[in-house]
Amino acid sequence: MSRTAHRGGLDTAKHPPPRPTSISSARPNARPRRSTIFAHATAPPRTELRRLATYGQLPGLLRQLATLGGCTRPIRLTGHRTEHHLDTTTGEIGPVVRHLDSTALPAGQLLVRCNNRRTTRCPSCAETYRRDTYHLITAGLRGGKGTPEQVATHPRVFATFTAPGFGPVHNRPSGRPACRCGTAHPADDPALGTPLTPQSYDYEAAVLWNAHAGALWRRFSIYLRREIAKRAGLTQRAFRQYARVSFAKVAEYQRRGAVHFHAVIRLDGPDGGTTPPPAWATAELLTEAITSAARTARVSGPVLDGREHTFAFGDQLDVRTIRGADFAGGTELTDRAVAGYIAKYATKGAETATGTLDHRIRLLAELAHTDLTDHARRLVRTCWELGARPDLEHLRLRAWAHMLGFRGHFSTKTRRYSTTLSTLRQARAEWQRLQAALARGEDAHAPAPSTLVLSRWDYAGSGLTRGETWLTSQLHADRTEGEPSR
Repeated sequence: MSRTAHRGGLDTAKHPPPRPTSISSARPNARPRRSTIFAHATAPPRTELRRLATYGQLPGLLRQLATLGGCTRPIRLTGHRTEHHLDTTTGEIGPVVRHLDSTALPAGQLLVRCNNRRTTRCPSCAETYRRDTYHLITAGLRGGKGTPEQVATHPRVFATFTAPGFGPVHNRPSGRPACRCGTAHPADDPALGTPLTPQSYDYEAAVLWNAHAGALWRRFSIYLRREIAKRAGLTQRAFRQYARVSFAKVAEYQRRGAVHFHAVIRLDGPDGGTTPPPAWATAELLTEAITSAARTARVSGPVLDGREHTFAFGDQLDVRTIRGADFAGGTELTDRAVAGYIAKYATKGAETATGTLDHRIRLLAELAHTDLTDHARRLVRTCWELGARPDLEHLRLRAWAHMLGFRGHFSTKTRRYSTTLSTLRQARAEWQRLQAALARGEDAHAPAPSTLVLSRWDYAGSGLTRGETWLTSQLHADRTEGEPSR
């Protein structure tokens, strides 16, 4: 048992140094006292490294940086953490068991992983997020991580829901040798996804579509249950007693800047993956229900200047049955292929496909200092202009202008689909705690004594110095992206 007390600061009892995994500031509105954000160093900063070596700080700094797992934008905290022995019978606070002060650390501050999912912000943390998403999706397809293996026998499909058209764009059509403009665009042509005639492209509807995409998905999920129940000859209330729909989805930006969804949809028994689905539940029935629900789902949007907006999915709907657990030599869609595909897009945002921003903006004038395409710039500007309207205040378009209006979660799932990202992170933190205890020569499985933790941490900045950046790149030079093992 461990009891924790706060004195105006961050409790790190669950994530003790030297491997912290989360952060909350003691004073969230406090002004940062230091900001240390630097670009990647291409050459070793000899002056900084020489100073660290002269004062004997280099080995300790290497050990501290190694705990970050390659994170290039860690959160920097100043403060302290003191752990006292606690007598749970009398409530008496005993002697100090452990004490940590940020000034005693080699970097002069506590460094915590940023845990950003975007590859453009922190490749290392994004790779961790990708691998976690892979395991989460895989667990819902073939079991594991607390999900029964029998889910592999349940009806499962992989569906892609696209956005409607807002005007013709440069593309690589499969049925024609060239784009409408007459050019056969290569795959890396920056013109792909940009309007053929920007003056007639419906930027207003494109932005509002992104803003309502999450609501449209929720409407679709309601219609899907209705369609399945109708095909099974059941009422919606009776359907809950026989089956349950479980899904995991991820949002992806098309090159034109419109959000579409990829989803694994599974048909389970009434209690989720732990119970088998009824005999009438087949992949064919699920496919028909998804197609009908996607065609029917509608969300009413705002009326702007006499124009009424209504949003629905595009005509291109792809629903494919997931067949096996391993890669096959044919064209069957497999568990591993689906999990890898969804995990790949879980770490990408609008900036990857459309070339827009990967961070929020406070003033529209900031666009003048960014390298954006004309198409992305106009989408952001449209968000900003629509966000100034009082009748659209609830959409918070200015706050989400960098996301081109989309403010939903990039990856979501139903409760019964599989495990959660939080569970995977807690398991990793526990493993790290055990490894640290073994390194100290302690019994990793001995019951933890009751302690009282008093801590205070203040935000001091983010990022690494040039020397720390170079050392981190050397520590993790051999880290490459690959398919995570189970």
